[in-house]
Amino acid sequence: MRGYRRSSNTTLMSWWVILLVLLCSMAMPAHSQDETDTKSDEKAPVPAVQPELKAGNEKQPKIELQESMNADIREQIQALRASLNQRLTGVESSVEHLDYAESILNRLKDEYQSFELRLEKAGLNLTGDYAGLLKQRLERLRRQTIASELIKGIEDQLSTAREEQLRLEEYEAIVDPEDNSRGQLRSDRARLIRELHAAVTQHIDVLNDYYNTVIALQEQVLDYQTLLQQRLFWLPNASPAGSETFSGLLESLSWLASEFRLDPFSQAIKASFEERSVRLGALALIFALLLFKRRSIKANLKANGEHVGNVGRDRIALTLLALINSVLLTLPGVLALAAGALLLMEGNEFFSALSNGFTAAAFITLLLNFIHKVARKDGLGDRHFHWNKHSLEAIRREIPILLAVLIPITILSATTATPSGSKFEESLGRLLFILVSVTLAIFAQRIMSAVRATKPDGRFLRVLHFLAVATPPVLAVASILGYHYTALELERNIFISICWLAFNALLFYLGLRALAVRERRLTLKRLREQRAAERKMAEARESAESSGEGMPPALDMPEMDLKDINQQSTSLLKILIAVVAISGLWVLWANVIPALQLFDNITLWTIATDLEGGDPLPITLGDLMLALLVGAGTVLAVKNLPGTLEVTVLSRMHLQPGSGYAITTIATYMIVIVGVIICLGVVGVQWSKLQWLVAALGVGLGFGLQEIVANFVSGIILLFERPIRVGDTVTIGGITGTVSRIRIRATTLVDWDRKEQIIPNKTFVTQDLTNWTLSDPITRVILRVGVAYGSDVDTVQQILMDVAGDNERVVDDPAPAVFCVGLGDSSIDFEVRVFVKDLLDIMPLSHEIHASVTKALREAGIEIPFPQRDLHVRTVPDIPGLARSDQ
Repeated sequence: MRGYRRSSNTTLMSWWVILLVLLCSMAMPAHSQDETDTKSDEKAPVPAVQPELKAGNEKQPKIELQESMNADIREQIQALRASLNQRLTGVESSVEHLDYAESILNRLKDEYQSFELRLEKAGLNLTGDYAGLLKQRLERLRRQTIASELIKGIEDQLSTAREEQLRLEEYEAIVDPEDNSRGQLRSDRARLIRELHAAVTQHIDVLNDYYNTVIALQEQVLDYQTLLQQRLFWLPNASPAGSETFSGLLESLSWLASEFRLDPFSQAIKASFEERSVRLGALALIFALLLFKRRSIKANLKANGEHVGNVGRDRIALTLLALINSVLLTLPGVLALAAGALLLMEGNEFFSALSNGFTAAAFITLLLNFIHKVARKDGLGDRHFHWNKHSLEAIRREIPILLAVLIPITILSATTATPSGSKFEESLGRLLFILVSVTLAIFAQRIMSAVRATKPDGRFLRVLHFLAVATPPVLAVASILGYHYTALELERNIFISICWLAFNALLFYLGLRALAVRERRLTLKRLREQRAAERKMAEARESAESSGEGMPPALDMPEMDLKDINQQSTSLLKILIAVVAISGLWVLWANVIPALQLFDNITLWTIATDLEGGDPLPITLGDLMLALLVGAGTVLAVKNLPGTLEVTVLSRMHLQPGSGYAITTIATYMIVIVGVIICLGVVGVQWSKLQWLVAALGVGLGFGLQEIVANFVSGIILLFERPIRVGDTVTIGGITGTVSRIRIRATTLVDWDRKEQIIPNKTFVTQDLTNWTLSDPITRVILRVGVAYGSDVDTVQQILMDVAGDNERVVDDPAPAVFCVGLGDSSIDFEVRVFVKDLLDIMPLSHEIHASVTKALREAGIEIPFPQRDLHVRTVPDIPGLARSDQ
């Protein structure tokens, strides 16, 4: 794993450098502008398209219902009439809001369709003035967002109305009209309840329509914004830099000098401190605490790396602690800038913009200073991730210089987003952007030179070097030529992309580090297990040699090679990080680059839905590509899953041999099934269309492959139920041997003659099985001894007990026993019942016990009889005829 890291450090570090180089120039103006626009939009006039589509102060009329038996009916009728009138008024008001929202939605749809048609006809043959109008319309639409309080208010009204509807239904059920005058009042009350229930039901329907219309209007506004962003992205929206730009620059400097006044500054600080004194106090307390603990944090950060690489003491927790310490060292500068943002937040328009600039500067400082702290000597990048030392030194040297330039420019550039400073966007904004671009280009040159010091001829690093140095000046040139909005949008999207890639890169290194720690510990564990297995094998070899049996086989444990584990886990980590990173980038850039949406606009086929009257569901080229990607990801996941499971999960569990193999197999099957289901679902294949195929496959398996399927299922049962394990001695079907392999289809036994018996797994599940070593390897041995009649039974029993107790192969628990079991033809029969701890001890024990018993009985003068036969010879008389014939 360490070798892999060293070979890939340069490439992975180069990605971090690219992220670092493009970070600030891609982020500062766009970030600060968005936040300032938010504050300035609050003071902007209400746009003409939806002037009153915002949250109102209407309250839902509350219906008071009292107990019918204990309250005055006339008062109830009066209250119900008032509630009915209020509810009808509320219904009328909601209908008016609904009509107005529908009219706004219809107008906006017509405007969108007409504008989209005009843009398609015009193509890119649009002037800069037209692009400026597009930007103005986009800014208007951005201010035209639906108030979140409006949607929440409609949801609250719906919830209240539904509760009132249920209460009225329950109240109406307990009302009993009567025939007298009081009964007439009850009838009037029941009628009013029904009318009120109908009014509430009508109000619910109107509110549902109003809610759906508001949601549709919100989506239409977002679609309109996306259309304008995509078209405006490719058009120049400002005039190229010229003499007017320089004159505007001088005017902007004069404007800045006029805005920096002491009185508004002090008033802003005073008002902000009064409004946010608690937050400022908390920031000051945290800032002081971090400064006080800074030395101990540095010492702790250094101590976190002392045990990295030490297999016995290395932990992933050390890397996580180093990450936390790096963040803590980053925070003081960030907190100082955040305090500046809070102190100016309640100021006038200019100082409020500066507050946003301080916020953007704090965010940039957090990211850049964090990278600086990661690159510290003996820090996270050096000791834990093993990054290139030359690159780390360059980062430590250049980032403070970069921050010294970027922080004041970030704060100052926010002022061009104010209404009074927006006219200086093309002068002051461009100047600040050019300064940042030049600074980043110089920074990129120095960093990439350090990165390429180890591999100066690498083509990939050469391309990265060129991109890192050329991207900031190219964006600056685009802004100078009039594509200022394009440059700002690229800055924003590239900034978000860089943050996303940086986050994924950090996850990759943390995952790589965690895998490395687990792999080292797994290697140590495997070495220890191997040594223990070698010792056990030596003991078994000695027992086999003394017993005269064949040498027990080396057990084929279902374990993976450590090299395969390393490769598979690293590959799967790369795949996961790449999928997450590419998915995020696709979502981000699809709205900016229309070409990325081309795949969703090409329909390959349509499928009918199960809904009656529903439109067919189109399957696009993008869906097909997604299905192919899911299929490829499934194959790669199945290929690299075993090693990842071994190093991340199974190595932490105390599993018996074969359990890890079973878990990995089942997980592989599940991934394949889920992958196939997702692929088929993406391309529109429905389960109802596959039922006949599944049924046919089931019939085929039932008739043609039933034995294979039976063995397959039986193998899974054996792996999970574990009636036999690798290394167990079993007897099945008259065959006794040691289990050496358990596979999905069959199990291999090695008998005492060292013959390998391949037995289908179904046999172990369906037939009687004797496992000699399943839960306890101790086995009983019965030895029979006979003595001559006339021997003392008690003396013989004591001699046999002494012989059994003195033998080292006999275990003490259970204790040996001797019994007189019968009177034979020529002997008194005894049985010696002893227990041995291993099957291989049976034959040596039998030899040792018989030899010792023979010797002990001979010394005691006790005869061991043997079967005797008496022969009686009879004399046969002479037969005359037989004698003559012999002659």
